[in-house]
Amino acid sequence: MSGTSSNTHADQRTRLTVLVALAANLVIAAAKAVGGLLAGSPALLSEAAHSVADSLNEVFLLAALRRSRRPADRRHPFGYGKERFFWSLLAAVGIFVMGGCFSFFQGVEALRAGAEEKLSGYVAGLIVLGVAFLAEGASLLRALHQVRGQGGTARLRDPALRTVVAEDGTAVLGVTLAAAGMVLHMVTGDVVWEASASLAIGALLVYVAYRLGREARDQLIGEAADPETSDRIRELLATQPEIDSVEAVFTMKMGLDTVLVAGRVDLVPGMDSERVEEVAVRIKRAVAHAIPEAGEIFIDVTDRLAREARESPAATGERGGA
Repeated sequence: MSGTSSNTHADQRTRLTVLVALAANLVIAAAKAVGGLLAGSPALLSEAAHSVADSLNEVFLLAALRRSRRPADRRHPFGYGKERFFWSLLAAVGIFVMGGCFSFFQGVEALRAGAEEKLSGYVAGLIVLGVAFLAEGASLLRALHQVRGQGGTARLRDPALRTVVAEDGTAVLGVTLAAAGMVLHMVTGDVVWEASASLAIGALLVYVAYRLGREARDQLIGEAADPETSDRIRELLATQPEIDSVEAVFTMKMGLDTVLVAGRVDLVPGMDSERVEEVAVRIKRAVAHAIPEAGEIFIDVTDRLAREARESPAATGERGGA
């Protein structure tokens, strides 16, 4: 019960972090878009697309937080924990399409057609970027504060929080690149600097989208639990006096804090069926007690001597001859 309460409290803090990032990105996106259109700045318009993509992604993450905590039902007996990974994958796609691709387009278009800006346009654009830097920085500090408060970098296994940190960190770096491109364009009069800033922002967004998307993909298709968790389960099974050998241990993440555990073990010979059932129940309870995140536990127990007899060449030949 305490674990459920702790998870709920962590989700509430993550939801607040996402809402802070959403509010910041909505305001910043509007300011960047207006400033970019008035200044005719490709770098600033690229940053506007970046903020729009981040805003949409925050909506995805809010949906992930709400839907992933739904209880199991007949259609989804293992629960909805993997929805967190699905919505994070959509967020990665959003960063790639809306942010990265548009930034590349703006950079190429600026190199092809050029861009003329007035001093007032430069000033307005740099003011917008300065405000954006402060807002994005505040949002990033909020996210990093939550990471430290919830166990440091280990908490970044939460795809919602990981995405916010990646987005805000990328946004701060993107604003810096855009400002540098505008200043160099203003000083040299050569649009290649600002176009290069747009291309660099695009490359940065594509890289971040790839990393976030790859992690979400691994979790969606059935990523195993941390090696430490798997090793603890194997060691626990090996120490049980009724277990002769641990043949295999399989784990799969079913959500942020839920793991499916399946093990195949050989029992010491000579147990009757009633005793085997009692041992299986006790082993499952021991695993559940030692590994709180083990939501579902399946143990396949066999008698080693009986299994070897079934698998012996003589037995195989008899079955084949029959």
